[in-house]
Amino acid sequence: MAQDSSRPDFWDTRYSAGVTPWDARRVPPMLSAWVAAQADRLRRARVLVPGCGSGYEVRCFAEAGCEVLAIDFSDAALAAAQRELGELAHLVRKGDFFRFEGDDAPFDLIYERALLCALPRRDWSAWGRRVATLVTPGGLLAGFYYFDDNAKGPPFGIDEETLKALLEPGFVQLEDRVVPNGQCLPVFAGKERWQVWKRRASP
Repeated sequence: MAQDSSRPDFWDTRYSAGVTPWDARRVPPMLSAWVAAQADRLRRARVLVPGCGSGYEVRCFAEAGCEVLAIDFSDAALAAAQRELGELAHLVRKGDFFRFEGDDAPFDLIYERALLCALPRRDWSAWGRRVATLVTPGGLLAGFYYFDDNAKGPPFGIDEETLKALLEPGFVQLEDRVVPNGQCLPVFAGKERWQVWKRRASP
């Protein structure tokens, strides 16, 4: 199998082989609860789901009244998302998070789930700059983060100070909660946290 997780063929081979331990096969309960609690704010919000994989969360945002764009650079992941989403498959398109262009940005919300921890650590600074560019001032970066000091990945664990360095001063943290083990996949168990960050008015 391809070994560089910054390349689409790394993910193509794993989806094609059914080696997808990051695939929850459902919408995370903490996300469902948060979306319900934020119903008024999220209605008609422009949402980006980068590295969407099988795309379960796309339906959650769409049913909340959001204008959703989901992207992935892996053809095999896109095929999985389109099968999962059915009539909502048009909300998914091929795109590289670092390079996609168009009239879609900026977004009111970017949803993070296993994109940062999928990236080699050498790409994390670029990820931090990119989310700051793509989220509108006052908008949100919300999702799940994998905290670990493991040498190899993916998933590549991060520590609290490194994540803060990536996101500050562009964002301020609003929420930080441990994900209960019963809601974690085995690959993330005991090491995953739900966080919400708000984009500052200026970098």
